[in-house]
Amino acid sequence: MILLIQYTLLFASVLMLVALGGCFSEHSGVINLGLEGVMIMGSLGGALTMKYLPDGAPAFLVILLVIVCSMAMGALYTVLLGVAAINFKADQTLVGTAMNMLALASATVFVKSINIAENPDNVSSAIQYVKAKKAFIVDINKFQFNWFMLVAVILLIASAVVLYKTKFGLRLMACGEHPQAAASVGINVLKMRWAGVLISGVLGGLGGIVYITAGVSEWKFETGVAGFGFLALAVMIFGQWKPGRIALAALLFGFFRALSNVYSGFDWLAALKIPGTVYNMFPYLISLVVLAFTSKDSKAPKAEGIPYDKGTR
Repeated sequence: MILLIQYTLLFASVLMLVALGGCFSEHSGVINLGLEGVMIMGSLGGALTMKYLPDGAPAFLVILLVIVCSMAMGALYTVLLGVAAINFKADQTLVGTAMNMLALASATVFVKSINIAENPDNVSSAIQYVKAKKAFIVDINKFQFNWFMLVAVILLIASAVVLYKTKFGLRLMACGEHPQAAASVGINVLKMRWAGVLISGVLGGLGGIVYITAGVSEWKFETGVAGFGFLALAVMIFGQWKPGRIALAALLFGFFRALSNVYSGFDWLAALKIPGTVYNMFPYLISLVVLAFTSKDSKAPKAEGIPYDKGTR
């Protein structure tokens, strides 16, 4: 039971962070379907940081640098979306899809190149971070508390405050509802959309490093992030683009994902002899069922996915 709670909170943290990122982007009016790719690039930045940090580095420094590098890589990667979708008014769905494929391929090639340069016989796309990962974990009566859980909660609260209690958040949401009306009162729609996209990169990149460190001390980048970027989009939609609901949806989906890690520890589940791959499918099946029943009442920002044109009223 402790392991189930532990993995549920970890996977929920991943989904919540990435979904919040998508929430900021869509509230600004830009659909970020490239969250899968953003997660990969964020995880790459964090994994490389852990790989090259010297042994014996203070735990606080490790945590800080890994978080900053993951966020920076995620934000840097979303510049592609910003330039293409905001400045050049490209189709946001196509741009996001291309970003997902590019991230997986480029991360795999980059890591393999590094490994070959260090050892010509090593053609793996894996990065190990055994010692550095220990900085994030605190054992509390057999429960492995991960500092990423606390970071996720802090950013959840911060996101709710920013969106609903600050001038910036209200302006951001105005740009996603009616950008022409927002522009008529002096709001720079393009700048606000850029802000939303970059914030989605920051949170998505952080979600990526949380995901790959959830249960292992080595990650093969050719495997990507197993569709968690798309699952986070489902969490965002189920949560109706509201941080509080997104957190609850993330816990639900995180619970079903955690079952695939710990089902063998429950005698009654093991007795069912259901293959582990079926448990891996649960969160995705649940997302299809949930979205099928809730999509009719979707309260998505009205101007999401629509390029901003100053001449349109």
